[in-house]
Amino acid sequence: MNKLKSVTPWALACTASLLCITSASAQEGYDDYADEYTNPDPWEPFNRVVFRFNDTIDTYTLKPLAKGYNAVMPEFLDDGVTNVFSNLGEPRNLVNNTLQGKFHDASVDLSRFLLNSTLGVVGIFDVATRMGLQRNDEDLGQTIGSWGTPSGPYVVLPLLGPSTVRDAGSRVSESFIGYTYTGQVDHVPTRNTALGTDILDTRAALLSQERLIRGDRYAFIRNAFLQNREYRVRDGEVVDEF
Repeated sequence: MNKLKSVTPWALACTASLLCITSASAQEGYDDYADEYTNPDPWEPFNRVVFRFNDTIDTYTLKPLAKGYNAVMPEFLDDGVTNVFSNLGEPRNLVNNTLQGKFHDASVDLSRFLLNSTLGVVGIFDVATRMGLQRNDEDLGQTIGSWGTPSGPYVVLPLLGPSTVRDAGSRVSESFIGYTYTGQVDHVPTRNTALGTDILDTRAALLSQERLIRGDRYAFIRNAFLQNREYRVRDGEVVDEF
C-alpha cells in the first residue's frame, strides 16, 4: 500500500516520503554537515510550535481514522484505492518531467496514465507497472529545484506539514494541475470525498513506517525530509559531503 478538507494530499505525500528514509547514522551525519556549513532550520522555535500543533491534530484525528481504515479495508480494495489516486497524479508527473526536459520520463507518465485509465479501469489496476513502465514521482518544487533555485529555510506549515520556502511557494501553482482543482472536479461533495479518501489512504500507509522515527521526533522528521527532497531534486545523484 503506497499512498478533512483543510489538508492537501501533497502534504501527506511529502510526509509519506520523509518517513521512508535512512538509519540513525545518516541522520547524525546530516546534523554534523548542517552545523558545520549552514543552518537549514533558522525558524526552529516557530517550527516546533507548529509541529506540536500538527502532531496533536494527527494523534487525535487522522491516526485513529487511519487505523480504522486499515482494519476494515480488504487488501485488494485498499490497493485499488491507492492505484486510483496514483493514477490521478500522473498528469502532475507529466507536466513536471516535461518542464525539466526529461522527455522520456514524460512519455512514460503519459503512457502510464493512458494504460491505467483504460486497461486498468480508471486506474484501479496498475497494468503499466506490470508492463515495465515504472511510476515517476515529480512535483513543482523538484522542478524549480532542478532549475537551480535553492530550497531556502525549512518550514513547518500548519496542517500541511514539512516543507521549505521553495516548495511551499510552488504548491499554489501546482494545485491547478491536480484533481482537487475546481476546474477538474467542480462537484464539491465529490471533490471533498475524493480528497478525504486520498488523505486517509496516504495516512494509513504511514502507520507501519512510524517505527523508523528515533530520538527527537521533530529533528528526525526535519532531517529526513530535507535529505529526501535533495535526493529527489537531484534524481538520486547526491554527493556525500559528510
